[in-house]
Amino acid sequence: VGVVSGTGEGNFSPNAAITREQLAAMLMNYAAYKGEDVSARADLSTYSDQSSTWATETMSWAVAEGLISGVTADQLQPQGNATRAQVAAILQRFLDK
Repeated sequence: VGVVSGTGEGNFSPNAAITREQLAAMLMNYAAYKGEDVSARADLSTYSDQSSTWATETMSWAVAEGLISGVTADQLQPQGNATRAQVAAILQRFLDK
């Protein structure tokens, strides 16, 4: 149904660690699949690091929805691996919406 897609170049990478931007993409895709409004966007220019080009919209949505916040005041770390604690907190926020 398009909630999860490959990691590029024909790979799916089921055993790879997940990045924060990949998690954001999965959650946004799932919300869209369930018919939820996924039009919210946040300004990410306050962060010194950048999302991958493909993940800019999904990270902007996740930040706007309050699912993902900066790891520091000026770093979002979208390409960093999501820790177990971060995943638990992000999923809890998603389920509370």
